[in-house]
Amino acid sequence: MLNMLKQVADIKNHIAKVQEIMQRVTATAEAGGGLVKVTATGNQRITKIELDPEIVDRSDMTMLHDLIVAGVNKALDEATEAGQNELRNHTNSLLPQDMDLSKLGL
Repeated sequence: MLNMLKQVADIKNHIAKVQEIMQRVTATAEAGGGLVKVTATGNQRITKIELDPEIVDRSDMTMLHDLIVAGVNKALDEATEAGQNELRNHTNSLLPQDMDLSKLGL
């Protein structure tokens, strides 16, 4: 029983470390040839959106919205991939190489 409790504590500590790593990892993606730049963390948080002033055209807000969505989605994908790579580097011996951490909410 004590061994099981120790394993649970070890898993909790490991999860906390994983979450810390994912928060530190960032990725910046561009859309519209660099007109929109979005930065996201490995735990799927947008930290920055930059818009080139040339793209702000009140007569075509649909294009602006589409580029922002594209940039956000690309940044989230790249941040997820960067986070998973970073985790593999830190936990090589603990996680299978083909484990998809996004299914764990990490």
